[in-house]
Amino acid sequence: MQIYQDRLEYLQAQPTTWLVTGVAGFIGSNLLETLLHLGQRVVGLDNFATGYQFNLTEVEERVTPEAWQQFRFIEGDIRDLSTCREACTGVDYVLHQAALGSVPRSIEDPITTNECNITGFLNMLVAARDARVRRMVYAASSSTYGDFPGLPKVEEQIGNPLSPYAVTKLVNELYADVFDRAYGFATIGLRYFNIFGQRQDPDGAYAAVIPKWFAGLLQNETVFINGDGETSRDFCFIDNCVQANILAATAGEEVAGQVYNVAFGERTTLNELFLLIRERVANRAPSVATAEPVYRDFRAGDVRHSLADIGKARRLLGYTPEFSIQSGLDKAADWYMDKLLGP
Repeated sequence: MQIYQDRLEYLQAQPTTWLVTGVAGFIGSNLLETLLHLGQRVVGLDNFATGYQFNLTEVEERVTPEAWQQFRFIEGDIRDLSTCREACTGVDYVLHQAALGSVPRSIEDPITTNECNITGFLNMLVAARDARVRRMVYAASSSTYGDFPGLPKVEEQIGNPLSPYAVTKLVNELYADVFDRAYGFATIGLRYFNIFGQRQDPDGAYAAVIPKWFAGLLQNETVFINGDGETSRDFCFIDNCVQANILAATAGEEVAGQVYNVAFGERTTLNELFLLIRERVANRAPSVATAEPVYRDFRAGDVRHSLADIGKARRLLGYTPEFSIQSGLDKAADWYMDKLLGP
């Protein structure tokens, strides 16, 4: 953690200007909050397709009025190049989080997923390159590993994509590599593994499993598990993700032009995850202590097992994830239960 602490102190002493795309979303709003606490100037871009004004409002409530004055919001779409150019003007670092997520959504609507995740990504590359930003860090995805069976997942070994969403994230990496080779514009891609935490949306058809299960148990609804429950994931708390973004943005030139796994480095089955969530919800709602999930068919496009090797990020970025699935759920549980049950 010392490298990260040193980097935070450096940023506080020498504030810079950051662009966070998808700033009203789950990851984007957490990045915004951290950067404002550090005294940075932040430009935020979002079209509210999957982000929410209440996420920005919550950040405003959690920072000082002086810090909030350092934030400028642009409501716009990354599919519009002129909007991307406006957002990149005068920016030192870009943290590109804007995308249309969800494997099921991409299977239902591959065209919109392609437009947002590939055309939008290319627009951001062009705008950031032309604005001469220092570094663009972008949200890559563990879905890029596709059907490669080996565990843990190592950056240099990937398989065939299993969904249109995975295709778009692979194409992002290819475009980033080409921009490095063709234009000398080096980026860093962060392959996220199941990020979770405060401000992750528990509602909607494409809600991630952790907030969806918190909400389901708190509201006495049926919790469904796709498959036999032995599907496993490397769940990574949002604070670890924020750390990786800041380290990647401010790392030396020698580590740019690459992709890095962002995870905790441990595997948890869905059955284990259900028990962990149920235990925490039962502290506030004892009636759910005996709740059981309902099993249904496996979901199309899902990878069976996922576990990250985070050695490369440790060595080259100084990434040291602080929060395990258990400690992350402890923090996330308070947020979900306060939102859904009240204090």
